[in-house]
Amino acid sequence: MTKSVVVTGATSGIGLATALELARAGLDVIGTARTEDKAQRLREAAEHEGLGVRTVLLDVCDATSTVRAFTEIATMTGGGPWAVVNNAGLAQPGAVEDVDDEQARLQLETNLVAPARIARLVLPQMRQRRSGRIVNISSVSGRVAAPFLGWYCASKHGLGAITDALRIEVAQFGVKVVLIEPGSYGTDIWERSMERLPPRKHSAYRDSYERADDILRRSASLPAPAPVAAAVRHALLTARPRPRYLVGSDAKAGAVLDALAPRALSDYAKGVATGLRTPPERVVRLLEKATRRRAAR
Repeated sequence: MTKSVVVTGATSGIGLATALELARAGLDVIGTARTEDKAQRLREAAEHEGLGVRTVLLDVCDATSTVRAFTEIATMTGGGPWAVVNNAGLAQPGAVEDVDDEQARLQLETNLVAPARIARLVLPQMRQRRSGRIVNISSVSGRVAAPFLGWYCASKHGLGAITDALRIEVAQFGVKVVLIEPGSYGTDIWERSMERLPPRKHSAYRDSYERADDILRRSASLPAPAPVAAAVRHALLTARPRPRYLVGSDAKAGAVLDALAPRALSDYAKGVATGLRTPPERVVRLLEKATRRRAAR
């Protein structure tokens, strides 16, 4: 019998890549979408590759919508899915003090509360079968906090903690829980996040916010998230998945440096990268000299 897997937020970025990758691997994929238009685009993307992906409408931030969707999924799968990939998420940018309560709650509801709610709905059937997997998509930001992404990082740190606790709790029932921690890949999450950037006009950090536009432009050239989808496939199909998978050289390097570098040095580097700190003139000259050398090669 083909194993069924639900992928939330499956209409773009990592979710779309994952849904298609799992369908190629022969799994019965059910992708969730917030609207029928997006669901149709997902089905068309699958059909273009000769794949079959079923869809269900779901707003992970709405408890009623979530219960309704997973009730439908239980009917589609004869009781409940074998696995869930909690991918749906958003990124709330802005300095900690600039993000208001409503924005902060939405960030935590989407990235932290929703995956726990979904686990609560699927675990009874997984426990009864004594088999199942839950894969939570986090980020290296769950290990390495960055200025102007404090609430996003908090949600991903929290997701890592919930995942670790859940993994230990359900292991006795034959259910495996895995955390995927990608680095930087080309998705539209950052472009969409700019719509939620707090007003700059009266912010103490308005000069630093101007750098966000440059960062956004650079994100357009990031690699496609195929390695993340491959890591999810491995986590689902291997007999003994690791608790966590860091995906991408930048994620691995960032995690190591953040763990080993002195905190003052790490904080300084992050401050310079985001325009909160100005490097000494001597350092600026050295960087400019190195840039000229590379250009001359």
